[in-house]
Amino acid sequence: MAWLPTLLRGRPTRRADLVRQPRSARPGEIWLVIVDASASTRRHKALSQAKGLLAQLFDDAYRRRARLALLTASGGAARWQHHGFKATASLQPWLDGLGAGGGTPLFDALSQAGDWLRERQKRYPTQAQRVLVLTDGRIKQMPPIPAFECPSVLIDMEQGPIRLGRAADIATMIGAEYRHLNDL
Repeated sequence: MAWLPTLLRGRPTRRADLVRQPRSARPGEIWLVIVDASASTRRHKALSQAKGLLAQLFDDAYRRRARLALLTASGGAARWQHHGFKATASLQPWLDGLGAGGGTPLFDALSQAGDWLRERQKRYPTQAQRVLVLTDGRIKQMPPIPAFECPSVLIDMEQGPIRLGRAADIATMIGAEYRHLNDL
């Protein structure tokens, strides 16, 4: 309701006297978050630190009214957790229950994410897309993956005294900005 224009016309006495405010024409945003929850992320409390970052990200998404899609890479295959839901407090139980274990199907997750983003862009062409990948980069093979066609950030959560540094290579491959968790 646009109250100022309504009241400038005088006291409203019927529904037709009310001036409606048009909804925002600003296109929405979708943030795709890919979390590597393999067993190696348990070492040196890397996943615990990443959970703190994710909690802050969910809060920022809520404030910006962005939608979230969550994809976890652990065990034998990548699993979708949410597809384009609004960020709410209901994500906290998922975050609390997020555990690490198994292998690292990161490239399966990145491949699925690329396909999902292309389909989403066709369906919602005005929606801004962003990708956040949290990984320690500890993978055995790095098959070629096409770069994402939207702004992307890869957060390297590799901790400990011996670091392989593969996350930077993955970031370059997918066209993402590289950041380390300790620098945030």
